[in-house]
Amino acid sequence: MERKLVVTIFAMAALALLTQIVVWVYVARDQSQDFVGPPRSDYTLTNFSVDSLDEFGQHSFSIVAPRMVRKEDDGSMFVTSPNYEILDGNGNVWKGTSDSAWVNKDGSIMRLEGNVDMNRIPTPKTTPVKLQTSDLTITTPPKVKGSTAPRSQEKKLETAALTTITDPGHVVHGIGMKSDLAMKETELLSDVHWISLPSGHANEK
Repeated sequence: MERKLVVTIFAMAALALLTQIVVWVYVARDQSQDFVGPPRSDYTLTNFSVDSLDEFGQHSFSIVAPRMVRKEDDGSMFVTSPNYEILDGNGNVWKGTSDSAWVNKDGSIMRLEGNVDMNRIPTPKTTPVKLQTSDLTITTPPKVKGSTAPRSQEKKLETAALTTITDPGHVVHGIGMKSDLAMKETELLSDVHWISLPSGHANEK
């Protein structure tokens, strides 16, 4: 009787030990497979400036900001409080700010996040234009085969937010905007209001 009891106890102990080993092995394996850490940054810059060129070596955009993080997984950049500069289809300079910005690896997509201000710098041939909106996406289309036009001059702007455009003679409000800087075409999508300013407004500015 005692022998059977000893054998039974030994068998139960062996079974318990085997069960513990199996649980330890599988739990450890599952944890190692399921754990996924946050995306790691490739590098971080503070108080930096970036000048991006297109495939023709011409200016595409510039950014000056207090902080930038470049993601290791996709090469994109996240920028805090950027001051940016882009060119339109006629080579006019637009400068502005936003709360933050995201730029993809090749610079063909720039998302200006939060409050966005853009200002066309006046020249002897062009008047100033001020654009105020939020969450604005600037895209540069893929290069068309056989085209000799630099992609940097084919930028398109789009937002679904309230947009205000001001020039020396007009103030226009609308919800949603699409703009083609190469074609110099801008469309406000809905709830559009147009205000004509006094003729002396430009001189007052």
